[in-house]
Amino acid sequence: MVLDLIIVRSNDGVTAEIPSLKGCESWAHEEEEVIEKSIELLRYYLNLSEETEIKIDKARGNKIKTIYKLVFNKDLP
Repeated sequence: MVLDLIIVRSNDGVTAEIPSLKGCESWAHEEEEVIEKSIELLRYYLNLSEETEIKIDKARGNKIKTIYKLVFNKDLP
């Protein structure tokens, strides 16, 4: 499965959103922290185990906005 993670920087911190998952948004002071929070939320929303490897690939970006691809295997019930 591949999902987008959109990071937006502002004067007061960094926000992250996984648009495919309604409500999967987070905020932090630093980009690394907001990515970690987003991965934690992704695991919660999709009920992924800690053993599930999630690869983070930077797709494109600029000074304000960066888009990452989150790549992982999801076992279907």
